[in-house]
Amino acid sequence: MALRTLALGLFALILPLAASPSVFHDFVQVRGDQLMEGGRPFRFLSFNIPNLHLVEDNVAFAETNPWRLPDRFEITDALASVRQQGGTVVRTYVLSVVRTNDTPGAPRHVLGPGRFNEDAFRALDRVLQIANETGVRVVVPFVDNWSWWGGIAEYAGFRGKPKEAFWTDPQIIDDFKATVRHLVTRKNTLTGVRYCDDKAILCWETGNELQSPAPWTRDIAAYIKSLDHNHPVMDGYHTTELRAESLNMPEVDIVTTHHYPGGRKSFADLVRENWAKAKGRKPYVVGEFGFVDTAQMAAAIDAVLETGAAGALAWSLRCRNRDGGFYWHSEPAGGNKYKAFHWPGFTSGANYDEINLMNITRRKAYEIRGLPMPGIPAPAPPKLLPIANVAAISWQGSVGATSYVVERAARKRGPWTVAGENLDETAVQYRPLFADTQAARGAWFYRIRARNEAGLSKPSNVVGPVKVTYATLVDELADFSEMHLRVGTLEIQTRDCRKAKEDAHRLAGASGSAIVYRVPGPIQSCRLFAFFPKSVADFRFSSSRDGETYTPIPSESKPVLSGAGDYGYWAPVLIRCKPPIAAARCLKIEFPAEAQIGRIEIRYGD
Repeated sequence: MALRTLALGLFALILPLAASPSVFHDFVQVRGDQLMEGGRPFRFLSFNIPNLHLVEDNVAFAETNPWRLPDRFEITDALASVRQQGGTVVRTYVLSVVRTNDTPGAPRHVLGPGRFNEDAFRALDRVLQIANETGVRVVVPFVDNWSWWGGIAEYAGFRGKPKEAFWTDPQIIDDFKATVRHLVTRKNTLTGVRYCDDKAILCWETGNELQSPAPWTRDIAAYIKSLDHNHPVMDGYHTTELRAESLNMPEVDIVTTHHYPGGRKSFADLVRENWAKAKGRKPYVVGEFGFVDTAQMAAAIDAVLETGAAGALAWSLRCRNRDGGFYWHSEPAGGNKYKAFHWPGFTSGANYDEINLMNITRRKAYEIRGLPMPGIPAPAPPKLLPIANVAAISWQGSVGATSYVVERAARKRGPWTVAGENLDETAVQYRPLFADTQAARGAWFYRIRARNEAGLSKPSNVVGPVKVTYATLVDELADFSEMHLRVGTLEIQTRDCRKAKEDAHRLAGASGSAIVYRVPGPIQSCRLFAFFPKSVADFRFSSSRDGETYTPIPSESKPVLSGAGDYGYWAPVLIRCKPPIAAARCLKIEFPAEAQIGRIEIRYGD
């Protein structure tokens, strides 16, 4: 019996390593100026996914820490979206390094010289497990030149040295090599496969946009290759025009460039010129490109296809959020216009032509692989999240879905009626996706379906019963349609979204401006989500029975103490009030100073 129990215990320990087998049969190798897979040229068009192994965009209104590790749903959504687009490669961002100004609780990969965060690396284990299942290869850069995730300055800072010492100081170089060794030789806790033996890794990249001297690159590339004989090494040197040293280094297998606005030449011209330099010598990959209009993006993609360049990775794609909707990332460097893309493209991205660009990249992703473009299948059922309030319904969406239908029933088995249709999960950011304002008093069950051009999914899980004892007016401030009256200087603001924690549409008002809401029943309470670009001040609330005579009502403010962070966040403040006047149906909200409102909730009813 003891031996049988021991055997069962050992079997249980082995089970986590018996993951789904990889769909890959070969490593990607270098032959001349081409990447090869199983003796055939390997070419790709896809996206960078910075949040794939570490989320930097967890910026819900009340959240004080924007960093968290992704879960299986999020990683799967990201890689399955790329696969549906025709992509076969993604590029992550770097291994993060602890910073002196980090938000408390921010997960980091590198905690100090030779010290690592196992939880963060387990998230990368999950990425590679799912990459093997979905058939998407991963480019992994080791270190950042910049400060966003911690990088070369932090390695130097561990030893009390200036940033530039990273390139030459023997001790700091050894510290960095310890990180390289930890990653390259790591055994995946979910699959049991060492990273250096994992076919889902396309290549290692020395880093992101490094301003690295050639001797450093040769040393690090040689060290990577001494640990890993299976994967090519890409030089992460920061350039728009390939440097001769990278092309001449025997230790470097792949060369790359990044392209953003501001140069003298078009992206397409630079791609052709760089390919001419790399041709016959090394594979060339456009590692990042973006922040230009669709015509310029398409021209760059065509240049990649027309030359022999191995591939291109646009900047950037964000996946769905486990709490509902998508992660968002505005790009202040892109003229405050461009945001991270979401598959399959939505009207919320009309300002940067998201739907059209998604269609182009999908068509070209199949073209560069020499394959016909298949149709997009009907979406899988989404997952409805728990519902505490019918004015706050959210779900985990489905890959390829363009809209959703929410259904309501008095009994768990139906019959079902439509509570909301043509619902866009990108219409709001980091807040509930749907408010059922028509639900009568009682208890209700809910389910949801996803839709795209191929059809309607099967129903989701059923959630309920959810009790309804009052109604709620919800205004996400995309326009003025929910307001009864407005006074003073008011406008719907859609810029500076990053500063407003990615809220894409807010009501901006000056001191003395006011708005009035009128609801069908007695007002019970109000909740207001505000942002203060300058100093925080108290909004003034008053209520009225007749819409003529208003009486001031008390309110309480709860600042969200998140700080300005890396992007200069405005101060978010949650404000609540409860009108003491019976039967008041009008609510006036007056701006005390310059402020913006992202969402208003007014509960009413007997």
